[in-house]
Amino acid sequence: MAYLKKSTGQREPKPQHAITVAVSSRALFDLVEERRIYEEQGVERYVTYQQDNENVTLKPGPAFNFVKALEHVNARLRELYPDDEELFDIVLMTNNHAQVGVRLINSINHYGLTIERFCMTGGKSPVGYLKAYLTNLYLSADSEKVQEAIEAGIASATMFSANKDVPFCDNQLRVAFDGDAVLFSDESEKIVKEQGLDRFFEHEQLNENKPLAQGPLKGFLEDLGKLQKKFYAKNERLDCPVRTYLVTARSAASSGARVLKTLRSWGLEIDEALFLAGAPKGPVLVKIRPHIFFDDQMFHIEGAQQLGTIAAHVPYGIGQKYHKSKPNDISVKK
Repeated sequence: MAYLKKSTGQREPKPQHAITVAVSSRALFDLVEERRIYEEQGVERYVTYQQDNENVTLKPGPAFNFVKALEHVNARLRELYPDDEELFDIVLMTNNHAQVGVRLINSINHYGLTIERFCMTGGKSPVGYLKAYLTNLYLSADSEKVQEAIEAGIASATMFSANKDVPFCDNQLRVAFDGDAVLFSDESEKIVKEQGLDRFFEHEQLNENKPLAQGPLKGFLEDLGKLQKKFYAKNERLDCPVRTYLVTARSAASSGARVLKTLRSWGLEIDEALFLAGAPKGPVLVKIRPHIFFDDQMFHIEGAQQLGTIAAHVPYGIGQKYHKSKPNDISVKK
């Protein structure tokens, strides 16, 4: 059963032309207290609580500002291309029961969000619907559902709130990506883990002109690039509302060329590339202030969180075996 938000007067993009971003209710809104009630008192008490509080607006969750930024990009695109349907289409994808829908709708309306499509699966995993909704990116607070989606070949990440409030840019969507096992496959990361750093540097230099295989988020970077080119075509490069960043612990001199040549071979541009040579990513991300930062290593996710960055964990590749590794083990090159 799906609920529809009241009409905003804006024509929604057709799904086959849209860049569909599916977000869970716990990614979009802060439902920590509601989740506690569900876990401690059960589903019936949870549903009753939500119905009793359906006129109480939910507070923003970790994906909220990202969604707002997507909608700003849509507004700019509509100004330049009134009839174009290649826009972001945000779908609320949740295993909530339909009875909870009214509170979600009320909160969405309160914030003026344009979310017309809901998928509410009544306690069952919504992951099976992602392909039916032609999903380009799935964001959830549930790591198990994200893992399920990644295994189904859908770009996905687990959202984490920042530990402190940092102001976001209001007029530009900023998206930061890690490299290996995010934009690219984990083939090079396997060399580090299994054969060591020296062998990794040697491997990257020998294969400098061989493009890396694609990782789970390559397609989303490609989607962002297509939209950027629409602004460039209207002489809006300097005022483009989309900006992308590569934030990698690779060293530029010893392993950076292959990354840049891979992007070039894909026909993709990255606005800023930051090679940190093993240094922490958190301080750099504070300067960027991205709406979302994708990384496959929980060590980098936690470092970003501590300094106020909204981070999204991509559970892909060999690095997932090293979540509890010491910092020195997992910051050497990504």
